[in-house]
Amino acid sequence: MRSETRGRHRGEGEHGSRRSKGAQTFRRGRALEFYRQLEMKRSTLKQQLESSELKSIHPVIAGELKATEAIMNDFVGLFQLNELLEEAQATEEE
Repeated sequence: MRSETRGRHRGEGEHGSRRSKGAQTFRRGRALEFYRQLEMKRSTLKQQLESSELKSIHPVIAGELKATEAIMNDFVGLFQLNELLEEAQATEEE
């Protein structure tokens, strides 16, 4: 009986798992928002690569684009966002 009480206080009981789900959902939501910001930066860098006015700094922009894409890939893996990104894309296509 006593060990059950301790487990609940540590978030191992029925109510504790609900709280961690909410926190996990919140963190994933924030992670998705940050990923969307990275997508916007990638889009901007791609537009800059196509700009004739920025031809002289093309190598710098290409390097930034490559680094941004690497960060995006690492971020997806770290936060396990593959499923969430697929769901978001399916929702946008509807």
